[in-house]
Amino acid sequence: MIENQSDNIENKDVEVSDQDNTLLDQINEDNELPVKEKDDINAEDLKNTISNNDARLEQLEKEHETLKSQYVRIAADFENFRKRQSRDQDDLKIQLVSKALTSILPIVDNFERARQQLKPESEEAQALHRSYQGLYKQLVEVLKQQGVASMKVVGQQFDPTLHEAVLKEPSEEFNEDFIIEELQRGYHLEGKVLRHALVKVSMGPGKQNSQEEVEKDKVEEIINSEDITSEDN
Repeated sequence: MIENQSDNIENKDVEVSDQDNTLLDQINEDNELPVKEKDDINAEDLKNTISNNDARLEQLEKEHETLKSQYVRIAADFENFRKRQSRDQDDLKIQLVSKALTSILPIVDNFERARQQLKPESEEAQALHRSYQGLYKQLVEVLKQQGVASMKVVGQQFDPTLHEAVLKEPSEEFNEDFIIEELQRGYHLEGKVLRHALVKVSMGPGKQNSQEEVEKDKVEEIINSEDITSEDN
């Protein structure tokens, strides 16, 4: 009887143990299911995060390109503005200097006329002549330091951007539209015209022009006579 009781107790222990194992298996199965779902959720969140980051990165790259383009355009506009301001300042400086120097040029003209016309004979007159010629040289040197250069026009072809024709006359020495004589000197300032040169321009050889006019008249007479003859016929 005692043995039967012990067997019953052992059987009960075995049953309890089996029940415990079954419960553990169920618990483990229950625990495994949420872990898988959690992993799936984490993977989905990670994908969404990566996708959002990629979209954000693409947006930032577009904004960067836009800002870079704006920066380049603003930098170019500023550089153009700086160059334009510098050019305008240079032009204004040249205009002011030109106005001042142009008012001095008539004085230079008077010195040159005096040098050509006056021929001092006495020692006193020669001393006076050397004195104002010294002033003239100083004045010319100051003009050179300011960038003023005189034009060389005699023998050059007439150019309305540089010269102003005052007189025209026939010339055996110069062809037509070439400068015979300089009446008033012209000047450059830093490569630009400070004052146009007043010049006398050749009309070409006078005799040749006369012969050409005679020949032209003869040709016209022949043409006219042929026209009259054809009308009579």
